[in-house]
Amino acid sequence: MATMARIEVKNFTAPDEHRPFEGKGYADVVNVAGRVVGKGVFEPGWRWSANVKPIAGTDLCQVSHLGYVISGRMKIYSDDGTEGEIGPGDVYALAPGHDAETLGDEPCVALDFGEFGEYAKRH
Repeated sequence: MATMARIEVKNFTAPDEHRPFEGKGYADVVNVAGRVVGKGVFEPGWRWSANVKPIAGTDLCQVSHLGYVISGRMKIYSDDGTEGEIGPGDVYALAPGHDAETLGDEPCVALDFGEFGEYAKRH
């Protein structure tokens, strides 16, 4: 049985993976303690259906997210018709089946501790 290191530190200045979106923004990924943590930078004008859908190949985002917004704002559109906004300091949980877009002229920067392993990953 493998044991986990007592201290494991990663930094987004040297991510394990860099995943550019189609045109606007990117996700950096670190693998730590057997988990995947993502940092998304969603530039002004970014929309999941325009900038990640071509990579994912699904009509809506099918990844569950558990995250924290560092800066900027985003609007979420769920497939059940509900909508919501997230911004600096917000902790959020999103179920699969949503679209999203950056609001305003500032990038939305968020950390994601959910199912980020396959998010915006080209196969």
